[in-house]
Amino acid sequence: METSPPPLDRHVAALVRSLEAVPPEAVPSIVDCVLASSSLSPDTLFSFLLNYFPISTEDMGSYNVASYSTALCHLINDTNSPSCSLTLLIQRVFIPVLKQLDSNESELLNQVIVLLCSASLKFNLLEVLEENLIPVCLRSIYVDIGLITQNNDSVMYQWSTKNSMKQVYLQPVIAIHVLVSVAASSLQKSGGRLTSKIVPTLAWELSTLILEMLRQLPNYLATAIRVLFPVVLCLVNEVSGALVCVRGKEYKLSWFSFLRDAWECCAALFSLGNLERLHAYSILTLSLSFISKYATNGGNPEEFVVVDQKEFWQEIHKGLVDRDSLVRKKALYLLKASLNHYFSSTTTFSSQLSNNIDFHSGTNSSPACMLPSDTGTGSRGHVTLTKRERYANEEAESMGVGEACNVNNSCTTSQDRWRVFILLYEMLEEYGTHLVEAAWTHQVGVLIESTWQKSQYKQSTHPCYQDDIIHMRDPGVFYWMTVLWERGFCHENPQVRCLIMESFLQMAWEKHDAHKVPTDFVFGPLLRGLNDVVHHKEFGIGGAYNSKTIKGATKFFSEFSSQLTLSDRLFFVWSLASAARHDNFGRAGLMALSFCIASASCHFSKQKPEYSTCMLFKDKFATPVDLLDALGIVIERSKQHFNPNYRLQVCEKVLDATSSLITATEIQLDLLLHFLSTIPREFTDISGSLRGIVQKWLGNCSSNINNSPLIKELTEFPMKFLKHGSSEEGSHLFDDEDVLAWEYEAQRWARMFFLVALEEQQLENIFVFFRSHESSLHDLDCNSKWRPIKFLILMISFVEELQRGCKKIQKSDFSHDLLPSCHGKLMDMLVFILENLVAFAGTASSILWSEDDMEKGSDLPSSIKGKLGGPSLRRLTLSLTPSVLQAIFAMKAISCVLSWCRQFKQDYRLENSSIFLWDFCWRVIRSPTRNTETGAELQLAAFESLSLVLKSLSACFSSLIHTLTNQRAGQLNGMFEEHSLDLFMVGFLESINCLLANGALSRSRRAVLMNWKWLCMESLLSIPYNAAGEEPSSRSQALSDSTLRSIFLDIVESLEHTGESSVLSILKCVRLVLGIAKKHHEAPSSWLDSEMVMQLVKSSWILHESCNKRRVAPIAALLSAVIHRDIFSDLEMHESSRGEKGPLKWFIEKLLDEGARSPRTIRLAALHLTGLWLLYPETTKYYIRELKLLSLYGSVAFDEDFEGELAENQDAKAEVSMLAQSPDCEFTEAFINTELYARVSVAILFYRFANFSKVIEAITKDCSAALYCGKLFLLELLDSAVNDKDISKELYKKYSSVHRRKVRAWQMICILSHFVDDDIVEEVTSKLHLCLYRTNLPAVRQYLEIFAIQIYFKFPDLVEQQLLPIFQDYAMRTQALSSYVFIAANVILHSKELALQIKHLKGLLPSIIPLLTSHHHSLRAFTQLLVHRVLTKLWPFLGLDNLETKSFERKCFEDLKVYLAENPDCARLRASMESFFDNFDPVISSLPAGVFGSHHEGADFECVPVSLMDQVVDFLNEVRDDLRHSVAKDMATIKSGSFSLLDSSVDNHVKDITIDFQKKITLGMEKSDSDLPPLLLEMEKEDQLFNSALQSRSEALERIKQSQQNLILVASLVDRIPNLAGLARTCEVFKASGLTVADTSILRDKQFQLISVTAEKWLPILEVPVSSVKTFLEKKRREGYSLIGLEQTANSTPLDRFSFPNKTALVLGREKEGIPVDIIHMLDACVEIPQFGIIRSLNVHVSGAIAVWEYTRQQRSLQ
Repeated sequence: METSPPPLDRHVAALVRSLEAVPPEAVPSIVDCVLASSSLSPDTLFSFLLNYFPISTEDMGSYNVASYSTALCHLINDTNSPSCSLTLLIQRVFIPVLKQLDSNESELLNQVIVLLCSASLKFNLLEVLEENLIPVCLRSIYVDIGLITQNNDSVMYQWSTKNSMKQVYLQPVIAIHVLVSVAASSLQKSGGRLTSKIVPTLAWELSTLILEMLRQLPNYLATAIRVLFPVVLCLVNEVSGALVCVRGKEYKLSWFSFLRDAWECCAALFSLGNLERLHAYSILTLSLSFISKYATNGGNPEEFVVVDQKEFWQEIHKGLVDRDSLVRKKALYLLKASLNHYFSSTTTFSSQLSNNIDFHSGTNSSPACMLPSDTGTGSRGHVTLTKRERYANEEAESMGVGEACNVNNSCTTSQDRWRVFILLYEMLEEYGTHLVEAAWTHQVGVLIESTWQKSQYKQSTHPCYQDDIIHMRDPGVFYWMTVLWERGFCHENPQVRCLIMESFLQMAWEKHDAHKVPTDFVFGPLLRGLNDVVHHKEFGIGGAYNSKTIKGATKFFSEFSSQLTLSDRLFFVWSLASAARHDNFGRAGLMALSFCIASASCHFSKQKPEYSTCMLFKDKFATPVDLLDALGIVIERSKQHFNPNYRLQVCEKVLDATSSLITATEIQLDLLLHFLSTIPREFTDISGSLRGIVQKWLGNCSSNINNSPLIKELTEFPMKFLKHGSSEEGSHLFDDEDVLAWEYEAQRWARMFFLVALEEQQLENIFVFFRSHESSLHDLDCNSKWRPIKFLILMISFVEELQRGCKKIQKSDFSHDLLPSCHGKLMDMLVFILENLVAFAGTASSILWSEDDMEKGSDLPSSIKGKLGGPSLRRLTLSLTPSVLQAIFAMKAISCVLSWCRQFKQDYRLENSSIFLWDFCWRVIRSPTRNTETGAELQLAAFESLSLVLKSLSACFSSLIHTLTNQRAGQLNGMFEEHSLDLFMVGFLESINCLLANGALSRSRRAVLMNWKWLCMESLLSIPYNAAGEEPSSRSQALSDSTLRSIFLDIVESLEHTGESSVLSILKCVRLVLGIAKKHHEAPSSWLDSEMVMQLVKSSWILHESCNKRRVAPIAALLSAVIHRDIFSDLEMHESSRGEKGPLKWFIEKLLDEGARSPRTIRLAALHLTGLWLLYPETTKYYIRELKLLSLYGSVAFDEDFEGELAENQDAKAEVSMLAQSPDCEFTEAFINTELYARVSVAILFYRFANFSKVIEAITKDCSAALYCGKLFLLELLDSAVNDKDISKELYKKYSSVHRRKVRAWQMICILSHFVDDDIVEEVTSKLHLCLYRTNLPAVRQYLEIFAIQIYFKFPDLVEQQLLPIFQDYAMRTQALSSYVFIAANVILHSKELALQIKHLKGLLPSIIPLLTSHHHSLRAFTQLLVHRVLTKLWPFLGLDNLETKSFERKCFEDLKVYLAENPDCARLRASMESFFDNFDPVISSLPAGVFGSHHEGADFECVPVSLMDQVVDFLNEVRDDLRHSVAKDMATIKSGSFSLLDSSVDNHVKDITIDFQKKITLGMEKSDSDLPPLLLEMEKEDQLFNSALQSRSEALERIKQSQQNLILVASLVDRIPNLAGLARTCEVFKASGLTVADTSILRDKQFQLISVTAEKWLPILEVPVSSVKTFLEKKRREGYSLIGLEQTANSTPLDRFSFPNKTALVLGREKEGIPVDIIHMLDACVEIPQFGIIRSLNVHVSGAIAVWEYTRQQRSLQ
């Protein structure tokens, strides 16, 4: 039709303008109006609109695309060719729009796609989509995932595509949405009938597409699964069985084939990661949900069913215990869907389960998911519940879960068991601790008990294990129970973890067949759970390394392994022991593991196994060698913990397992030696705790010990040891590393030999070997150089083991050992060998001063030239090293044998050996210093040998050596005759110092030489030190003063640069020099002045700062050497005559200041210094500041490493024994390993000082000094208590550092009360009363009271002068009055003389009586308690009974006494305090035993016992809580308006009122006390108003709920207690309906209760752990709450511009991080508080309070 242009342009322009302004719904009417009012045809208008539509993105933005598209779609049907019109519409409009749209523009995208599909469906034009749109979408996705390229057409689908559309590509997400809409339209058109060819083809293509996407894993896979996969399921189900032609071949669409392919893809996804696992869970859940609801095409039994796959249930199992909470949630969701599908044939269960489980949320939507409440006679309501259980049931009811624990429930069907399983799992995931505690044990017991009973008669009916897994029958129930146990073991709440572990271990495993628990769970989660410290709270207490958990685990493992065969038991125990190799076990965990290993090894069943063991450990085995290696690892791990008793117990359990499962003959000797070497020596040496166990195990090899294979191998070992390596090329060369390995091997052999050898015949075989092979010492064949040194190593190891055994025998009664009976033969053999050793050593040692070898050095191998050397790396040629090592070991062997032989026998042959060694010493020090590196290395080796020789000679320095020394001195210079060692000592120092100074040695080798220097010096100095003490009257000085001075200066010069390995030796040298000087003179001051000591202490301090502060031996050596007792008595060392600080004073100050960071340093310093101060009391006055530091010191409570090092390390034990004697050894033993020891030692010191005057009859100088120092120290501490900024502070927190320091100070002041004398009593009491007037916690105040009592005992006249006026001060603080009442009462009760008691009673009691009427409840109760005590004890002495007539005073006192005795409340108070009065003695409480005695009674805080005032306050608080609960109950009933005395059947209803009662109760405000009795009497008379009371109850509940605001404050992310307490107070004030916290245990925290002021009693507070916050918010959203976050985000709304919904859940973030991102995404809105200052944040409590008030203000304005 022809029309003129102007009207057309005008109508089209008007229509376009309208389309931009109107919504799509109005467009059809407008288009119809335009067609009706104009001459335009639909084709023309369609064409103009089509041409008018913009192509570019910029132009498209100004158009209403949805309205424009609606107009075009409306015109299609009226055009001449709808098909062509739709094609043009797709190509010209929809494709450009889809290309320009972003996937985030979901609203517009959905409108466009819906328009297109609606038009196609309306006009029956789906074929147009088949030609134009579907190919574009499929190609876009395939190109994106890489299956086809842009230039290659798809081979994946068979669609006809126009050339113009082949280069069009859409975003994959948009293409997916388009395909989903087209598929949905196709299904809608088919209507269940395959009338269109497009449906089967589309089903084939989309199913292929989704499977390929699952294989290729694009980043939009989650969208495809959520959007596309459900439609594919519908399509495939719709066309299942239809034929599809693909590339000329026909395929039959199969529903089950598609499910099988999808399952295979999911199985591949499971192993890729958590994100892919989530995708797989989503696919499986959708599939199962669809099958249960919509699937119509079934299959025969041979078809694929995913729930029949064993791997399917295994993956659900893995998901349920995954660490990712989202994975667990999805796995649980899938489990529910699987159960609904599997039990779909059971109508009852299917309906119940599907109705009670919300598949979209994954949580329970109805209480029916819980077990139903029991209404029978056994109901829990008739059982007495604890307060915790009542709270749990109330919480369960408030959360809509139902009663958590019901005693009569049973699980009779598989559905019931699954219902209980889901209940328990969701409890662990979402609900609070109390709910889990209330339900867990009972429900688990019901679940397992029911399955065990069913298994007794159904096991043969269901032989399929997979069927048992699905139906949760025995043993399948344990497969699923491991899920609950594992989740419980790793729960974030330690209380829950303890509950689950306790429940697991307390099961009757002997009844439930423990072996059916999966082994993967046993080796994994169970062992990790046992390693959790929360299960072992009592572990280590009192030295008992056991716990209730360990005992339960032992029982379980015993039952688990009870029916295992030996081979299976070997593998099982090996698996347990191997856990120590892979996991890091703590102390308690490793002990638990050792107990479990022993239990599993030592328990053998007497019955024949009822099951095939190969089913438990199929194709798995372990050899005895594997097991022995794993058990050795367990022992090695125990060495990380130093406590010897702990390691002993672990080793004992491991040896029990070893002896039960392994026979020693099955193990090769080298492996056996290695295993025994892992056991600490002290346990297997003579008198060792485990020696008998090891001997019994090794001795069980044969009935005849002489024919034992093990004895035979041990006897043949030396020969094999010598021959080993003889065939190896170059075996004549060896170095230090080879020698170390040989030494280790020989030592292990010697140790085991003396363990096994019990008869002389076995030892005789070794004698024969040594005699027959001593000739090998002279075998100098170049190919067997290693044989002499191996022989020497065997000899040294053998003799050292002999020495160790003899020392143990001397210290213990071990009469049955082999060694004592063989001393004679041993001596003869060793002395015989000694002669040949001397001859060999003379030859071998010549290498040490060979001129030819010393000049060599240029032929060092490159491997040595490039290194600095070290303790075991000599810078010598490869050919020279073996000769040097032989020389060293030859001298070591002679020294070792000589030392042992001289203990038992004197022989001329021994004298010859001694002469040889002494000549060797002289030759070493007289050898000239060499300038070449090789020569220097040989001299270093000579000094190494010298250290070994001197150590032997110093231990048995005979008169022969003394004579030889004098002869050598006389030959050289007669002046040395008097001082026999001077010449040798001077020569030694010159020789070794020259070698150190000439620079021929590398730096690391000089450090090695320094170590040998101080070892030699220690041995040399020990000779005159020991000799000087033998005959004091006739002793001669082996060293002159000048030589001692030179040695001292050399030591001081070297201290600063000493390496860690030489610390002990050089400090021992310091101690020996000072000791020798003291033995030569009465004091070392003849040559040692304060300047030299100052040099010593400064150098020693530099050494100490560079040392390891954790090692006991160096610290103790430093103390005993520098603070030497022989110089400590010299006052000049502490303070000079000019008043300057002395060297010891300087050192002790530095040591104690640094010791605050090193607990071991300060403990050892306290031990040493207090011992010295006790010896020299006069020196104490210089260290008042240090004494105060020790008294106030505190650090870690227990250091097991310290105790273990003292027990195990011989150096540490020896050095600690060198410290000054402790004032009280018993206290030292009890407290040395605690943080208390520093002040305990000071307390004992002054206690001994105070007793000086009692012990010593005459007042001596030391006695006067002790008393003076005690007074000085007391005044110093009192001054600190009054003026120190910490100790004098009045406001401080309980258990804070200030609290601890105050307790420590006043504990010491109590002990110093014995030093109060007439000259200081006035000053002391003035400061005492000042402190009593101040505010202090009861733990501190009780020590002030004890101190005051001691003063008034000592000065009874002060009672009348000071105490009586104090009680007249009626404005005094209540706390101070309480203290003075306590002081006065104890002065009356405990005065030594009766006359004094009567005097104090008559003077003080009248002043105390008025306090019985005090307004303060605690003071009133406290006074009542003490007055009753006084009257009861001293009533007969008042003389009132002697009066003939009852006076007014007598009657008053009698009535008062009777009231206090018979009043029930007073009697209850008295009964609860009885133990205090029985144990309290003010005199003992001022002694060290009284102050620190609570340490043994389990007092955790500074040994402070619970004070009487604390006990009174606790009693009153408990009574007040009961009273408040009772009053609240009465007030709630009274407020209802009608009253009746409800019988027991209505008790539960009344309880409900009190549970939900939230309004604060203030006595005397709602109803006066005088009004209560008539009202209660009226209640008793109105029994007939029962129904009215119930109605009133409902009305009261409704009024309370209406008075609350619909505001929930979610504060689970807040973790600071003050903030939570403040929020609780704010919520209660503004009547919020609830507050959530992460852990409700904070409600019992004292700090919380102080700030909240009982708000928690009136406000519903729910426990919502952090991991459950999102679940809680989702639940509240479903209940109609809006989720609002208080957070600063880019889109936050200012608080003053935001309108709060009525039902609001306000979420608060963490104090620093705020609200996590994943929670922000869940919120409906975020608000922020406008801020104008510089600081950009508010405290979370303040912010929450502002937001709560703004919500309240808005709600009030609406009323």
